[in-house]
Amino acid sequence: MDVIHFPEDVRPARWSHPVLALGNFDGVHRGHRKILERVQRGASEHGATSVVMTFEPHPPRIVRPDKAPPLLMTKAQKLEALAAAGLQGAAIVRFTPELSRWDPEMFVRTVLVEWLHVSEVWVGANFLFGHDRAGNFSMLRTLGARYGFKAEKIDPVRYKDFVVSSTRIRRLVGEGRVDEAGALLGHQYFVDGTVMHGDHRGRTIGFPTANLCSENELLPPLGVYATTTRIAGVVHASVTNVGTRPTVDQSGRTVVETHVFNTDRDLYGASIRVGFVQRLRDERAFESLDALKAQIAADCARARVLFDRLSL
Repeated sequence: MDVIHFPEDVRPARWSHPVLALGNFDGVHRGHRKILERVQRGASEHGATSVVMTFEPHPPRIVRPDKAPPLLMTKAQKLEALAAAGLQGAAIVRFTPELSRWDPEMFVRTVLVEWLHVSEVWVGANFLFGHDRAGNFSMLRTLGARYGFKAEKIDPVRYKDFVVSSTRIRRLVGEGRVDEAGALLGHQYFVDGTVMHGDHRGRTIGFPTANLCSENELLPPLGVYATTTRIAGVVHASVTNVGTRPTVDQSGRTVVETHVFNTDRDLYGASIRVGFVQRLRDERAFESLDALKAQIAADCARARVLFDRLSL
């Protein structure tokens, strides 16, 4: 997938009449994928290039930083997911205070028309753009008619009784309802990171853990989770504690530590991906290491029962 940035880069000459998916695409959830699939189909039908446009940083970081939500994905994770979805190109608009003051027509003319030369633009039902979010789909369609491109929208996507949205998924993750978040995402909520040295206490009680240093902004609340851990492309069953380890550590520092089943590999320095499957319990302090060890064994047994029902 070609990746270009506005305003530094020029549109690649091989991008033919781009059919564009326009939005933030945080999480690349089921609703996003419906837009992406429609864009790919339209591009294929017309011999055009399928392109996704997103913004960096997330616009609320610029226009209302005090209310900006933690993101479901890093930039690298989002680009990985978009490439895996089959998009041919990604156009990333560097969102600045100056750009935030552009009216809708300025954005359309400068970015969509003069920079990308789009032939078709697809957005979600609630897409807003321009200064003070003054532009809506009707305005985009009117501007498209003026500047020579087609504008279309996708109706909200529902999963069971819920409209799928990044906002709803963030709330579910923040409440520890990671199984429900995964259902709306269409994939497990995951964090990436590098395994760092910890205090090696887990190994002494029979449950070695990988301590994760991650750039992901959003963690589920403190507790123990059944997880998957991807190591060098192979997915393993695991149990992960997100917490302060009150039984053994009084610092109050939050850590993410994962016990990977059936592996004794040295993971220090390795890049891993931890996917959250289901919350098992709250974190709590135990009266002894033996009590903690017994609880971890029970957590692992419960997770194994769960994984016996699932296909990794």
